[in-house]
Amino acid sequence: MAKVLITGMSGTGKSSALELLAERGHRTVDTDTEAWSHWVSDEDGEPDWVWREQAITELLTGHGEGDLFVAGCKSNQADFYPLFDHIVLLSAPAEVLLARIAARTTNPYGKTPEERAAILEHLAFVEPLLRESATLEINTTAPLAEVVRQLAFLT
Repeated sequence: MAKVLITGMSGTGKSSALELLAERGHRTVDTDTEAWSHWVSDEDGEPDWVWREQAITELLTGHGEGDLFVAGCKSNQADFYPLFDHIVLLSAPAEVLLARIAARTTNPYGKTPEERAAILEHLAFVEPLLRESATLEINTTAPLAEVVRQLAFLT
């Protein structure tokens, strides 16, 4: 009964991995919805899309059967690390991320030059922080089935 956080930059394959894990019968939660996340102002007054603390706490403490895979990359996620059994960083080179984002049709984020610049900035400054706290890193240039096999192996 493992609780696994799947994190990483935009375009690493978090949503695709969740989809395949769900098809294989695992419980999955994509936190990039208003049910799980909301906008706040950070200490600089800038907008920040963070996890809803009560909703995530209830999800993680109330989970009691089977494995749970939660995907997201939020500035407050480290507050919840003690409630997870594994923190998995999905990663890929910048050119792979940008190509995936340009081609995807399920998420409009990353289509503008400003958003693409933000993705590269996050890759340079946020991903190393995620790497420090991850219990496992998976390079998602591997086929999706292999990525999901490695995730499922954790449970």
